[in-house]
Amino acid sequence: MENLGLRKFYKGKRVFVTGHTGFKGAWLCETLLLLGAQVCGYALSPTNPALFEIVELKDRMNSNIGDVRDLENLTKTMKTFRPEILLHLAAQPIVLNSYQNPVYTYETNVMGTVHVLDAARQCECLQSILNVTSDKVYKNNEWPWGYRETDELNGYDPYSNSKSCSELVTDCYRRSFFQEKKLPVSTARAGNVIGGGDFADCRIVPDAYRAAKKRIPLVIRSPYSVRPYQHVLEPVMVYLFLAAKQVENCNVAGSYNVGPDEGNCVTTEQIAKMFCENWGDASYEIHPDASRGHEAGFLRLDSSKLRSTFGWRPVWGTEDTIKRTVKLYRCIANNQEVRQEMDDQITEYIELFERMVEKDGTKISL
Repeated sequence: MENLGLRKFYKGKRVFVTGHTGFKGAWLCETLLLLGAQVCGYALSPTNPALFEIVELKDRMNSNIGDVRDLENLTKTMKTFRPEILLHLAAQPIVLNSYQNPVYTYETNVMGTVHVLDAARQCECLQSILNVTSDKVYKNNEWPWGYRETDELNGYDPYSNSKSCSELVTDCYRRSFFQEKKLPVSTARAGNVIGGGDFADCRIVPDAYRAAKKRIPLVIRSPYSVRPYQHVLEPVMVYLFLAAKQVENCNVAGSYNVGPDEGNCVTTEQIAKMFCENWGDASYEIHPDASRGHEAGFLRLDSSKLRSTFGWRPVWGTEDTIKRTVKLYRCIANNQEVRQEMDDQITEYIELFERMVEKDGTKISL
């Protein structure tokens, strides 16, 4: 970790994380704790089951249960902690749920962002802000090439559109309030993340895990949809790196895509097949259901801005990602050393990244 300077940067740093009880939030907080940071989280109560609970994160960090729609409570919590780094992950993250409850989705994803950034205006200690959005912020034209940060923002469904709005809110607050303070603000648009410990509904890998546990076939609704699948640690490390890097140089702040190589943009059926093969005693069936709401069929990200600015590129391909995902799910299913396996994967990821950087001569140290 020393080669990247992340341990040096984050050791003792006060980091405020919204959405810390969620899947990606749990991986982010666990990584921060390994880096020696002081972590304060603000989110809704974790679902059951939740990776956050399984690895007992609430006992190892400052965990606050609250709603980003509650501006007063959020502001009080943030000001009391006096954060140096703010990472905003809290969201209603499911496309199909956004059709069922669009008002709640917009309240959380749009006004929640407004509240987080407005609370941040009252924190004089802040050095860096990062808002995590989604690859789905773009107007999807079903292009065969990846979307760039300069392409039009106009998500189709309520979830995607609310994340497009979150991007616009962030840009407005950046220009209106934070630019004069020289406080760097960035957004990160990550592709679909997978990894052990995700239990969300209507996601292919958690659905595959639940089906495998019950020894029933996984039912796939959109087998040919292409998504930029990547291990959850790929964007998590980018969030941490970007939040640190823009403290050193505020000119690098902006919007960044975080997606896999083109060869790792695969179909839902391919992901299902790889999961079942790695699990062993598992299978899947294709039963398309067109009545469940519109979802983009083809979506890829162009991460060349992240590459050219920082020399970044993905560490794990899809097959490596699925192997590690299944391994952690196996630990969860058998109640065996889940936290240790999670920490081992985080450490392994960073070590592989360091060797890749050394081999390629990429200069991205802080």
